[in-house]
Amino acid sequence: QVQLVESGGGLVQPGGSLRLSCAASGSISSIYAMGWYRQTPGKQRELVAAITRDGGTTYADSVKGRFTISRDNAKNAVYLQMDSLKPEDTAVYSCVADVGESNGLRKNHWGQGTQVTVSS
Repeated sequence: QVQLVESGGGLVQPGGSLRLSCAASGSISSIYAMGWYRQTPGKQRELVAAITRDGGTTYADSVKGRFTISRDNAKNAVYLQMDSLKPEDTAVYSCVADVGESNGLRKNHWGQGTQVTVSS
């Protein structure tokens, strides 16, 4: 079994910052790409940022220059530093990891999601 546990969401004022964390545990052989998605009611889930095992990154245009994704391979963890937050960043943020499991399978695993609310 593989589990992803997120933390760090909450309420922040416009212009503020939050840092999301996501740690994977369980029967893991290797973790390939990791990333963060977000979703608001009535809208499609969108990719916010992703990072390869070697540190290559990609960002949604809406967060470029404000958000930074990073990872710690030794801890099987991925982070999302969110600065200059805007009300339109309000969403449930979920992490995802492309996991090579100990049983030889490879598949995506998702965290439970954490709410980020940007409001004054």
